[in-house]
Amino acid sequence: MITERTGLPLSVGISGANLHDSQALEPLVRGIPPIRSRRGPRRRRPAKLHGDKGYDYDHLRRWLRSRGIRHRIARKGIESSERLGRHRWTIERTMAWLAGCRRLHRRYERKAEHFLAFTSIACTLICYRRLAK
Repeated sequence: MITERTGLPLSVGISGANLHDSQALEPLVRGIPPIRSRRGPRRRRPAKLHGDKGYDYDHLRRWLRSRGIRHRIARKGIESSERLGRHRWTIERTMAWLAGCRRLHRRYERKAEHFLAFTSIACTLICYRRLAK
């Protein structure tokens, strides 16, 4: 899942439990819809991406740099992930909001498309509740 700064979901994907996080990053970034702005053209990618040590791979850093996305990824064995905590709580809070949906707490659906549809509905409800405030 990729969220914006305040925790609204931008892109959601599901995968098997045996797929590493680094392999799911590119489809998630490609799945971000164009962002409307008051002025200028629509942005098709985020300006900055924060990630933990699970995304510390040279090919991911090169791919993000080639797309013009600045990255802030903790390096394995060099720096701790604690400095990312000031940004990490937004994604953790959004995941907690999704865990509050009973249908998503345990996967009852056999097909991945159905589970992804319920996840999308839950993300839509999260966005609606945030915008209704």
